[in-house]
Amino acid sequence: MGKRDMKNKTPPSGAKSQSLVLRLNTRLFFRQLGIFLCMDLLLVVLALMGQLMWAEKRCADVAQLVQERGVPTAEAVPWMAASDYTIIPLDREPKGVDVGELGWFSGGEATADGLRTYVLFSYYTVELPNGGEPYAITVDLSGIGRMLKWAGFILLTVQIISLIANLFCNAGTIRRTLRPIQELAATAARLNSMTHMSRRELEALAGELSKINATHLDSRIDLPGTQKELKTLAKAINDMLDRVNAAYSAQMQFVSDASHELRTPIAVIQGYAALLDRWGKDDPEARQEAIDAIRSESDAMERLVEQLLFLARGDNDTQPIRPQLMDLTAVAEDVLREEQMIHPERAFLARWQGPVVVRADPGLVKQVMRILMDNSVKYSGPEGRVYLRVSAQKDYARVTVQDEGMGIVPQAIPHIFDRFYRTDSSRARQTGGTGLGLSIARWIVDRHGGWFEVVSREDVGTRITFVLPLEGTA
Repeated sequence: MGKRDMKNKTPPSGAKSQSLVLRLNTRLFFRQLGIFLCMDLLLVVLALMGQLMWAEKRCADVAQLVQERGVPTAEAVPWMAASDYTIIPLDREPKGVDVGELGWFSGGEATADGLRTYVLFSYYTVELPNGGEPYAITVDLSGIGRMLKWAGFILLTVQIISLIANLFCNAGTIRRTLRPIQELAATAARLNSMTHMSRRELEALAGELSKINATHLDSRIDLPGTQKELKTLAKAINDMLDRVNAAYSAQMQFVSDASHELRTPIAVIQGYAALLDRWGKDDPEARQEAIDAIRSESDAMERLVEQLLFLARGDNDTQPIRPQLMDLTAVAEDVLREEQMIHPERAFLARWQGPVVVRADPGLVKQVMRILMDNSVKYSGPEGRVYLRVSAQKDYARVTVQDEGMGIVPQAIPHIFDRFYRTDSSRARQTGGTGLGLSIARWIVDRHGGWFEVVSREDVGTRITFVLPLEGTA
């Protein structure tokens, strides 16, 4: 295996996931160990303080008893060995640590002036001057020490068992938690290796992502509430599937509609070609009719193909846009002059006051105006007037085309910019429309940061306005 192959070879996903599980498990182990150590340290401090406070309180009670009954004789000391304290007369001055200033630690007035001696888990002694007759009170701490040692031993044993058990439990929990991510990573790897995916492959991909045995692209990931950390990832994947599904459906619809639009002119051309082959060769009238029909249908197919290519370039972001400073009023004048030359029998009314400057592609904006003007001419009667207005309001330029035609039903208005959509399909062949003009117009206006406004009433007319930002406001 060459060096190039060695570099391109990636470790299996299982090794990556195992390494991640090990790292997370190690971090959890040391975090739990740190918690146990802090807790044990706190318990040790509390145990020592509790032991000292108990011993101090016990010495204070004994000192109070001595004040009431006097110091026991030396002969009574052996009898006190059976108790947890002893009182021993001293033939010297008291020794030890002076903690009398620490009032919160001293057991009370009875031992306030005593000196302390302390041996961990063994004994606690307070030596008192007693007005010149010193004595010592010693409290036995061995019993409490043994109890605390056993409690500490049991606690440490439980903690060690907990740490070892959690090493295995945490590893399993982490694997279960990371399993959706591992499957998403595997699916992403599949996506990376795929150049073309069929409908069946897309459905299988959705099933792997959703983990709910999905068989259609409308299936989505539904993570349980305990995996909140994955909700954002799941939403991102669901949004991606929505876009894939929408794009795939739009592609299928687009291909179906385009095929339908091309089927009719192809059928017409084939029909007239058959007519020429049978008897049009010797019939000049039939021959000319076939030639005219074939030329007309060929022109219609050419326009359709050009519009399809425009939309395809727009979808792929390869359609060039060359914005520059331009006057919408001047472009509207050119479009109006062309329409008057093409349709001298129609009445066109214009309304504008002066230059309206925007930054846009003149050719594309002119194409939008032509599309709107052509639609107004096609879908209004011979005597219907067509209005073209250009104005500026606040920070936006507005170009309005209005007709006195058949109008659009309210439920159709939201769909007029869809590809191949026609409000009156029965007139499609008569008007020569393909249902792509407004789709192209919307793409152009969207790319210039504008939008459309549509108002229409049946048997009254339609007013379509596209709005663009004025120069200096975009």
